[in-house]
Amino acid sequence: MGRIGRNHAYREGEYVNDTANTCHRRQFLGSLAAAGAIGALAPAWSAERKKEERLKLGIDNFSIRAFGWKAPQLIDYAASLDLDTLLLSDLEVYESLDESYLTGIRDHADRVGIELHAGTGSICPTSGSYNESKWGPAEEHARLLIRTAKRLGTSTARCYLGSRRDREEGIGIQRHVDAMVKVLKAVQSEAEDANVKLAIENHAGDMQARELVQLIEAAGPSYVGATMDPGNAAWTLEDPQVNLELLGPYVLTTGIRDTAIWETDLGAMCMWVNMGHGVVDWPAYVKRFRELCPEAPFVLEIISYRWSHESRYLEPEFWSRYPDVRADEFARFLALAKRGRPFEIPAGRPSGEESRELEQSQQKWDLEQSLDYCRRVLGLGRKAVDS
Repeated sequence: MGRIGRNHAYREGEYVNDTANTCHRRQFLGSLAAAGAIGALAPAWSAERKKEERLKLGIDNFSIRAFGWKAPQLIDYAASLDLDTLLLSDLEVYESLDESYLTGIRDHADRVGIELHAGTGSICPTSGSYNESKWGPAEEHARLLIRTAKRLGTSTARCYLGSRRDREEGIGIQRHVDAMVKVLKAVQSEAEDANVKLAIENHAGDMQARELVQLIEAAGPSYVGATMDPGNAAWTLEDPQVNLELLGPYVLTTGIRDTAIWETDLGAMCMWVNMGHGVVDWPAYVKRFRELCPEAPFVLEIISYRWSHESRYLEPEFWSRYPDVRADEFARFLALAKRGRPFEIPAGRPSGEESRELEQSQQKWDLEQSLDYCRRVLGLGRKAVDS
């Protein structure tokens, strides 16, 4: 939908009427009020805060990947939602990486008041996620990201190591961490000269927060920080609150979403869900976020009801992947699983025969429902919000 509270939207490069989705939002908020939920969460609201004291609210373009939009359309969509920040998390959103083109993208974002963060995928040469045939040596891929960020006028460049598969090879994650540090140190001078910091994400089950902190400190926190993803934290046996405590001081940008976690016969299952539909205590999370990283944007990367992940920690062989997990931190995750329950698809979510159009409408609905929650329940976003 377009600006929250207005009956328009941005689809396939054009604005359309969106009265139906506005009704769904009102029904959702009405149900919260009927249950007393909004009243219970009222202390977490920051509506009275000055704009500059509110957390910036943004989106990752991966949330609406099915549209295939390029950077100009994504910027216009973010502006139509009155967002503060847009994380362009891959290099494929640009029609060119030439300086003149990227300068034009920067100017476009400036005109509509959108802060840009740049991004790409893996820059770890030993990870199964790294695509050397596409990008060449990992150091050159990192340099390309740095140049892109500089041309966009942003100091934040998101990237990552790999995925949970890098833990499952039997050689452990440390070899990949060491390789990543080597790449980062090779591009340190370029990053510092460009005033760009590389924001490493805890991605798809690759690293726990402590491992990412180790990587950042080994490379150098003067030019390396974190892209904090609480949804991915759940894939590595972490309570998102623990993940926040450890990564908060290093956060440059984020990829936020909620997670349903519940016990299974072999351990626990995780499913990413819309904001407010999982186990995370978001009012408490936002309060601590504001204390640890108040200038970092609260960027939604919504990937709901699509990929589940089971951590089979009741199988002895599982623990070879996590030899250094702290018992007290695992206990926090276990507590989430014990009080959690399987997810339910929220009422009003588009459904029907699988198609590209359905996927687009579901992604858009999930994202905008989650933005509503962040604004109306958590009081996020620095731009004016229609009531």
